[in-house]
Amino acid sequence: MTSPNYNCHFSIANIPFGVASSKCHQIQCATRLENNVVFLAELQRSGFFAGVSGLPNNVFEKPTLNEYAGLDKSVHRQVRAVLQETLKKTLPTAFTEDISAVTLYLPVSVGGFTDFSCSLHHVRNAGRAIINDPTPPPGFFHFPIAYNGRASTIVVSGTPIIRPHGHFYDLTASSEKKPIIYGPSRAMDYELEIGLIVGKKLDATQGLNAKDADEHIFGMVILNDWSSRDIQACEMKPLGPMNGKSFGTSISPWAVTLDALEPFKVPGPKPEVALASHLEDIPESSYDIGMKVEIITAGQASTVSESNNQHLYWSGRQMAAHLASVGADLQTGDILGTGTVSGPDDGTLGCLVEMTKAGNEPITLVDGSKRTQLQDGDVVRMTAVAGGAGSGVGFGECVGELKPAQRV
Repeated sequence: MTSPNYNCHFSIANIPFGVASSKCHQIQCATRLENNVVFLAELQRSGFFAGVSGLPNNVFEKPTLNEYAGLDKSVHRQVRAVLQETLKKTLPTAFTEDISAVTLYLPVSVGGFTDFSCSLHHVRNAGRAIINDPTPPPGFFHFPIAYNGRASTIVVSGTPIIRPHGHFYDLTASSEKKPIIYGPSRAMDYELEIGLIVGKKLDATQGLNAKDADEHIFGMVILNDWSSRDIQACEMKPLGPMNGKSFGTSISPWAVTLDALEPFKVPGPKPEVALASHLEDIPESSYDIGMKVEIITAGQASTVSESNNQHLYWSGRQMAAHLASVGADLQTGDILGTGTVSGPDDGTLGCLVEMTKAGNEPITLVDGSKRTQLQDGDVVRMTAVAGGAGSGVGFGECVGELKPAQRV
């Protein structure tokens, strides 16, 4: 099945940032306008950004966005303004390639990955499906709960994901007490998320108020937190997930900046308890970002879920503030995942364990096959657009194919 080109996601209102190369252009930082990838290092060498105050020489020649992302927001806004003003008038063809001729890379070097659980709907749905108890964890309404993941297994969209080996309960055993065995996971799932990329670093012990956190958030990507539900279930008694989620996390290649998302701010949920002062957020704390999940089998795409970032109980600013509240630093390139973006209705659930009621109610795909978990060869495609179709500010896609297990 041919992948959409997403030209409508990348209007002049967007100006995302990524890392790209082609036969004619070495790997460097880039932006995208419709289906055109614009190579920024070559633009800078031509004097394109001469009027931008605070922009280091050769900053776009790096194979990651980290140095640029770590600059002050004032620099980012100048660069964005110059690009918008110029690209409205003319496309610098000497520094541009069609998206079909370009290779895209992981946009940042990721030193830390913290995955939160910010959706009250997901917490309740998953609890109801797995342990027949929708009660959120005691701390959920007080702070955004999270675990620290494995940053080195974050990969760019298009990278295959290998079914992991691990320990899990053998549910096929006849005995009442199920034995723990080791082998390829039998319960693979995806999780629809937004990933926030840390920009300007925050030193240890400095602390951060949620209202000020935008200064440290460079942009957002789609994030697929691939999950082995059986390995996860075995290891989460009593600690958090480890190998059940540490084998692969996919992100989309284009970081959409907070400036591009500014027109799509919407009010966030009203807290149910009094918050610690550092977690108090601005009134318009959320973003209207519509998200979709498709499972592609035999070349046919089945839309299995459509959700929205507005369904999250905690904001990205609160995630960053909570992480820093213990005295932890924030490093440029760190990624903070929102956790599964699930809504209140069946069609808005962001993972299979919710949709299938923990495997008890299979979903049917357009080719007639049924799923309670992912099968080898399944392709999961996630897309996102701010403000609805026609806004011109989208994320493109985050896609990955599940490959058979390999012996470890």
